[in-house]
Amino acid sequence: MLYAAEGGGGVGGLTPILMIALLFGVMYFMMIRPQQKRRREAESMQSALAPGDEVVTIGGLYGTVTGVDDDTVLLEVAPGVQTRYARPAIARVVSQAERPAEPVAEDADVVKE
Repeated sequence: MLYAAEGGGGVGGLTPILMIALLFGVMYFMMIRPQQKRRREAESMQSALAPGDEVVTIGGLYGTVTGVDDDTVLLEVAPGVQTRYARPAIARVVSQAERPAEPVAEDADVVKE
């Protein structure tokens, strides 16, 4: 009699687990995945820094990149005034310096005479 009063059996115990899994799925697609994408974009922007780029630091300081090291960037913030910043301190690139065009590889099939 008590068994009949409890109802549906094992299906009721599975519902909370499904709700928790659904909650984690929504959190992944709404929070974690976009944050990872922004982090990858920031890392690629910081690794592509080159002398002549105008940048803004996370503190709001505008400057021109004059030198790039493995983990630091040298910025000219005023004529003759240079400061050193860590690469992650660069928030965005305002304008990129003109880069020389990469040479086009010649066709291997063409024989020069």
